[in-house]
Amino acid sequence: MSTYRTIIGKRDTRSFTGQPVPEESIRRIVQAGRMAGSSKNSQPCRFVVIDDPAVRGEVATCGDFAVWLPTAPLVVAVVVPDDAPRAEFDAGRAAQNMMIAAAAEDIASCPVSMHHVDCARDAVGAPAGWRVSVVVAFGYRARPPKSVPEAARKPFDEYVRRNRW
Repeated sequence: MSTYRTIIGKRDTRSFTGQPVPEESIRRIVQAGRMAGSSKNSQPCRFVVIDDPAVRGEVATCGDFAVWLPTAPLVVAVVVPDDAPRAEFDAGRAAQNMMIAAAAEDIASCPVSMHHVDCARDAVGAPAGWRVSVVVAFGYRARPPKSVPEAARKPFDEYVRRNRW
């Protein structure tokens, strides 16, 4: 599948089979996150790979809408320093890289916000001065993705302006 088709065809999912993600795929997914660009090449992102069901359950308690998170066989927390400027943007770039890399291997994903910062830090064992920016769930789809035709999106011209607003 072409990169473009992978990007426009990706659909988030919160429903996974119990099939584990192979170690080689985990390595490629996290490597894709690690290779994301960062502001001034600061490389602020660190990754906590979570495949222990108990830890996934603990992490789920840190997000207001994360009750489904333990059903994912793999969760990756993107952790950044508290004092890193632009770290949220860099973490988003890393998360998107990982989700696209996973989609290319037919592995579904969904990003999850951690609303309770201290809870998330403790759940992943991050040291003081670091926070979980985002968590991404990965696994094989339990059901086919919904088809969202281009027509279901707002028109292109509603999103895009040229030269000025």
